[in-house]
Amino acid sequence: MSFSLYIHIPYCQAKCPYCDFNSYAAPAWPEADYTQALIAELGRRASEPPFAEDTLRTIFFGGGTPSLFAPHSIGAILDAADRSFGIDRDAEITLEANPGTVNLSKLAGMRAAGVNRISFGAQSFDDRILKLLGRIHDAAETREAALLAHRAGFTRLNLDLIFAVPGQTVAGVIDDIGQAAALEPDHISAYNLTFEEGTAFFAEMKRGRMKPLANEEQAAMYAAVRDEIPARGYPMYEISNYAPAGHEARHNLTYWRAETYLGIGAGAHSFALAQRDSRASGDHYGRRWWNERSPARYLEMARCGGMAESGAEEINGATGASEFVFLNLRLRAGFALADFEERFGRSFDDIFAGRAAPLIDGGLLVRRKDRVFLSERGLELADSVFAEFV
Repeated sequence: MSFSLYIHIPYCQAKCPYCDFNSYAAPAWPEADYTQALIAELGRRASEPPFAEDTLRTIFFGGGTPSLFAPHSIGAILDAADRSFGIDRDAEITLEANPGTVNLSKLAGMRAAGVNRISFGAQSFDDRILKLLGRIHDAAETREAALLAHRAGFTRLNLDLIFAVPGQTVAGVIDDIGQAAALEPDHISAYNLTFEEGTAFFAEMKRGRMKPLANEEQAAMYAAVRDEIPARGYPMYEISNYAPAGHEARHNLTYWRAETYLGIGAGAHSFALAQRDSRASGDHYGRRWWNERSPARYLEMARCGGMAESGAEEINGATGASEFVFLNLRLRAGFALADFEERFGRSFDDIFAGRAAPLIDGGLLVRRKDRVFLSERGLELADSVFAEFV
């Protein structure tokens, strides 16, 4: 069996005001100590179920800003992952990067260390929008970083975009898409800006100093995104993600398909499916757990035996079925009814017929050829659809 590994590096040069991830701005970071803590955690997890004797099919360095770390640190972590579990020969290994933190030498070093997919947080090609978003880079640096990534040997390149930023227009969103596509990534992600509690943007909104765009404006921008990115050769395969067939983010597919993954690092989350015979009973579908969020406390815990877990919950069959549905519905293709029944030992209709029927009748869900997926209208109201299965 194989599974996915997420590696969290929480340090940033500056905290973006919209970001609610477990990240921390710092003038310097304990790179060597943190690398060793990650290696210790890998060793500990490899010696215990449910990951012992399984291999890695995808690895994702997220943050924070993982590109702040040197290639030799990333390489040491990958070497440890290979020793601990074994990395599949065709594994997808992604590293998130800020365009303002890379040069050709660093990118070439990351590629030599084993990273084969790079993901740049471009966010926009409008410097005014980038400044509002608190980014440390400008549009010219994104263009340069993408060119350098190609020169460094990366054939897998993602660009993240953010839309529905206050002051942004539909024309501006379309221009961002055009400029992103011109850099020839193989994948584009486009996220609707949200004002998450605990962020600087949320505080500004509560004080009345910043106002989200009207729902109608946001809907118009999302409609433009859904039209414009596919028109440039990147079909939608997930609510916020676009790529030609075969270039999907395999790591993220693990999350959307509700499959097993291990997260290491400060605040990282993990999920493991129970054995099939246990799932069949409905009492024990899987287990979710999470690490200590504070980087300083994480370092202390991980160095003392490689265990930094700070909480966990058991997932029963009912909760697992709900999560399977709303996660898989993020995918444009939805899910096969046969896959649902194989996972849970019961049919989708046995559990959800009463909830699904009004959504199908209302044109938000489609049931066709033994698959269930969101309609075009359902994409616009996805959160409302998901809420019906929670």
